[in-house]
Amino acid sequence: MKIAIVCDWLVAVGGAEKVLNELLTCYPQADLFSLIDFVDKDKRGFLQNKPIKTSFIQHLPMAKKRYPFYLPLMPLAIEQLDLSAYDLILSSSHAVAKGVLTGANQLHVSYVHSPMRYAWDLQHQYLRETGLHKKWRGLVARYLLHRLRLWDVRTANGVDHFIANSHFIARRVQKTYRREAQVIYPPVDLSRFTPHYPKEDFYLAASRLVPYKRMDLIVDAFKEMPNKKLIVIGDGPELNKIKQKATSNVEVLGYQGNDTLLNYLQRAKALIFAAEEDFGLIPLEAQACGTPVIAYGKGGALETVRGMNHEKPSGLFFAEQTTRAICEAVTQFEQNETLFTVENCTANASRFSPKRFRQQLMQTVQEKWDAFQGR
Repeated sequence: MKIAIVCDWLVAVGGAEKVLNELLTCYPQADLFSLIDFVDKDKRGFLQNKPIKTSFIQHLPMAKKRYPFYLPLMPLAIEQLDLSAYDLILSSSHAVAKGVLTGANQLHVSYVHSPMRYAWDLQHQYLRETGLHKKWRGLVARYLLHRLRLWDVRTANGVDHFIANSHFIARRVQKTYRREAQVIYPPVDLSRFTPHYPKEDFYLAASRLVPYKRMDLIVDAFKEMPNKKLIVIGDGPELNKIKQKATSNVEVLGYQGNDTLLNYLQRAKALIFAAEEDFGLIPLEAQACGTPVIAYGKGGALETVRGMNHEKPSGLFFAEQTTRAICEAVTQFEQNETLFTVENCTANASRFSPKRFRQQLMQTVQEKWDAFQGR
């Protein structure tokens, strides 16, 4: 059968791109589609030398740096990708990829990282953080997001089977589309993330520097703990803001390659994770390195980190996204540090191996294909 894999956009390498790499490994014969493709040449390994078929947004002015401003055009753009020649469509979607047009003789399986956060439950937060909540811009933005929600619900009807990356996202899928979603956790490359002994006396925060990751909150917390060292790794629109907040005990390294990030993950005392994330691969990568996680106790982290109530904890949670809650969690961590062993962390991470992901995904797709053919 002819297979197409569709993703939202290709501009950086994060968790969704690592899942895309596994999809291409499972189905090397598939053709790959994306709204845009602006991944740097030295970061394209996850694409496995696949040619990318893009939409008209690829050729619009300043699309590389300003692609979020073309959000109102993205539903139209994704519908212009011609998939009529394919039997099976696999979409990897956190925005509009699930909205591709398919026919009655095509099976569409959508791996959902999240329904569009900024259009649904995080709309008000998104408008505030982007400054789009005021005056006439607020009215226009709210209207466009309203139209986007209508489109998003309608296009859920074109998906034959939903797969969610966590039970948290499966609940979002149910709430948003009134559809059941099977859960298949994303993979962590356990062969690359290996433990390091001994741990060193610093904490690590690593992610894209965008508002909802709350990296500013972590930096503010370590202002209140000048005797503790924090390393910040990541790049994004909030990089300058984070640098300006940093005090002498906070070192902001910006973007770092995979090898450097791995080195810090292995040596850190603990990873600090303050986002309400759909799933979040970085906490699992830290645990695979034997490094415990101090995480905000909502979202996917509750499924990837074993907290203090587990007999073999791999981290602990804080209940609020505040500097005080982070400071108290760090204090609690240091008071119970011996509980969070390297063995506990790696054992928990082993539940999320690439082999497990590939087996579950391919088995699910085959079962759905067989049922589709029988129908």
